[in-house]
Amino acid sequence: MKKILLFVLPMVLFLAACSRQDTGPRQPIDESYWLQRERGIVAYSDFQCDYYIVKTYNGFSLMRAWGGFTPLRGSVIYGDLNRYGIQTIYNRSEGLLMQADVRDYWMTYWDAIDQMDWYCSTSGF
Repeated sequence: MKKILLFVLPMVLFLAACSRQDTGPRQPIDESYWLQRERGIVAYSDFQCDYYIVKTYNGFSLMRAWGGFTPLRGSVIYGDLNRYGIQTIYNRSEGLLMQADVRDYWMTYWDAIDQMDWYCSTSGF
């Protein structure tokens, strides 16, 4: 009986110490606010480069992932996609908010590809 208690007691303490912890509180996203913003679809992204191209109503925008991951091709995003600078964008496909630096907008697809190629080749990739 003593051996069983010496075996069971550490196991109970070990299993009691194991618990599932959340990585942090996830802030709720107000979709009604974001769905009123401009909608875009990621037309091109590359895992080796932080830049990606978004198709908007007015043309194509060249964006750079800022402090996060590059969204996948086909992701639906909402935000100020036709304004220079760092913008908060709602990635509806992934259900999260992310930061992006809008480098240029209202371009043709081939102009956006050309600029993306230039930015990616000069940034060391």
